[in-house]
Amino acid sequence: MEGTRNKRGLLTAVVVGVAGVLLLVHRWVPGLPGNLMSLVETFLPWLGLAVPVGLVVAAVRRSLLAALVCLVVGAVWVGVFRGPLGSPDGPEKYDLTVVQHNVSDENTSPSRVARILLGPDPDVIALQELTPESLPAYRIVLDPTHPFRATVGTVGLWSKHPLTDIARVDLKPAAVGAGWDRGLRAVVRSPHGDVTTYVAHLPSVRVRASQGYATGWRDESAARLGRALAADRSAAVLVLGDLNGTVDDRGLAPVLSEVRGNRDDFAFSWPTSLPLARIDHVLARGAAEVGATWTLSDTGSDHLPVAARVRR
Repeated sequence: MEGTRNKRGLLTAVVVGVAGVLLLVHRWVPGLPGNLMSLVETFLPWLGLAVPVGLVVAAVRRSLLAALVCLVVGAVWVGVFRGPLGSPDGPEKYDLTVVQHNVSDENTSPSRVARILLGPDPDVIALQELTPESLPAYRIVLDPTHPFRATVGTVGLWSKHPLTDIARVDLKPAAVGAGWDRGLRAVVRSPHGDVTTYVAHLPSVRVRASQGYATGWRDESAARLGRALAADRSAAVLVLGDLNGTVDDRGLAPVLSEVRGNRDDFAFSWPTSLPLARIDHVLARGAAEVGATWTLSDTGSDHLPVAARVRR
């Protein structure tokens, strides 16, 4: 009986230990069949659930080894995600408030969506999945307070401050047909200085039996966005978008090598019914820096809106 108990404790220790190793070195783990590592990285914070489950098993089995491994991995998790646990409670200095939201092209209440997005009094609002039918409703609500607007295809940008140099950004994967426009660039002439702002909507990802975690189009689109950012010499750059991946997902490396976000808050944005990952982002570089990040209330989309403070 004692031998069996020790073996079970060893198995628990190994499983929890593997979760801890992945937390630390996931970026250096080679790609696995079916793009498995990209899927693991999408839900990386949830590997921490191995710790409480392991502690329960360790208590039941009376395994000191398993308990010690759980405590070590728990410390690793806190170290990796110390920002979300240690965010300051005091006021934060910021220059701009921005909101990013995939509104869903099936949303039946665009006016209600727009009113929710105005809640934090944002300077800039970026939207994805706009449709010709919904655009007039968004304009009616947003234009009075955000009179400067740019739209390209299904993405749009509303601003309190003037917009210049508005241009389409080509994010279309090679295999996608014509008429697929999901990227724009504009310069926001804020009182604190110009901010070159990108609005992007990368392709969705799917789990398929034949392919595993299918991210090919998303990754190709991310590479195109990364090249556009690398070629941009603006002093302050913002990227607002539904990137269909998290900041830990290796598929977004071309983008995340150019801009960075803020991990001081988890701000999980998807899916609305049970938010498990932040795939909607506010990222920045240069003279722009992302501060506190949080989600707004449910708008009827399958994504929650993400708001952030930005220093310029």
